[in-house]
Amino acid sequence: MTENNNLVTSTQEIMKEALHKLGFDDGMYELVKEPLRFLEIRIPVRMDDGTVKTFKGYRAQHNQAVGPTKGGIRFHPDVNVEEVKALSMWMTMKCGITNLPFGGGKGGVICDPREMSNLELERLSRGYVKAISQFVGPASDIPAPDVYTNPQIMSWMMDEYSKINRSNAFAFITGKPLSLGGSQGRNRATALGAVITIEEAAKRRNINIAGSRVVIQGFGNAGSFIAKILHDKGAKIVAISESRGALYDPEGLDIEHLLALKEQHGRVTPLFEEVLPNEKLFELDCDILIPAALSNQITETNAHLIKAKIVAEAANGPTTQEATKILTHRDVLIIPDVLASAGGVTVSYFEWVQNNQGYYWSEEEIITKLEEKMVEAFNKIYDLAENRKMDMRLAAYVVGLKRTAEATRFRGWA
Repeated sequence: MTENNNLVTSTQEIMKEALHKLGFDDGMYELVKEPLRFLEIRIPVRMDDGTVKTFKGYRAQHNQAVGPTKGGIRFHPDVNVEEVKALSMWMTMKCGITNLPFGGGKGGVICDPREMSNLELERLSRGYVKAISQFVGPASDIPAPDVYTNPQIMSWMMDEYSKINRSNAFAFITGKPLSLGGSQGRNRATALGAVITIEEAAKRRNINIAGSRVVIQGFGNAGSFIAKILHDKGAKIVAISESRGALYDPEGLDIEHLLALKEQHGRVTPLFEEVLPNEKLFELDCDILIPAALSNQITETNAHLIKAKIVAEAANGPTTQEATKILTHRDVLIIPDVLASAGGVTVSYFEWVQNNQGYYWSEEEIITKLEEKMVEAFNKIYDLAENRKMDMRLAAYVVGLKRTAEATRFRGWA
């Protein structure tokens, strides 16, 4: 079984248990265990050398019972069917957790954008929108950025959709530049949302963020933003890692220096001689561990080595179910991925609302609204887990699926 099949299967298992906790039968599970609609498309693109290359792409729409589907589009060589399906299901959970009027969606194109020119990326972006244009829109399915997609790609996609529909359709897509209806705070929304949940978890464990010791696996977009925000709040970032190893200083790393190196060189660990092997990262003494890289990193083989009191999942699926049970039994507080990373879609929702209203909020207003959403979501899930004696992941799925399942039943779909 492949890693992505594992992700889908484990997600389905938790969904089934969550639906039973909510009082729904297997009929509801059979409907929501996979996307209601899954598009597989082929996109011909004229390359700069004059040849035509055909790219395969996907768009999953998990459930539209409560409203349009919502989710990012990733450009990556490893995009595949099972990954896109799993990610769309997680998006339903994130939207339910933060009480957004969306179901989950996700899209992707199998390509390597690092090997493509700007003109080729523009043709691919516009071609993707042409292929899915009949099935997406501000009231049906709203895309957003994801891995290797950015505000420029969102702008091309918005422009193409607007041309097809003969009107400016700013609300069709989120993650746009401010000049095209983007929202203040969107670029760091995912990281800020994660930090808000970490602060709430720290209160529950009587940990003061100022002076707390933090280990972060992954120093990409999410990991570096989280490091910066926590550092500014007085936390000691004692270790960060990239694919080639980890940097460690028990007194706290110089995060400002590392961020400057990352801005200049793209990576930081290759610039240092003393690097820890990545497998040692989870053994480090710390208060808060933040996996912000790959899936299936915390497993039954290393969960017992973790010394952190809080594990905040800023990556998608970094902890297996076996490891979740081990950590929960050891009273480690897990902030599950569908909660910790819900800040991005929440601010995307704010962008969609602003586009529809034609009225825009300040960054301070956005952050205040995000804090309200994330704090409410964390407390609802934490209290449910405590009162019903279930782990945080199952509690998050119960909260995340409740509205979708109820709306599905009321609409007569199951």
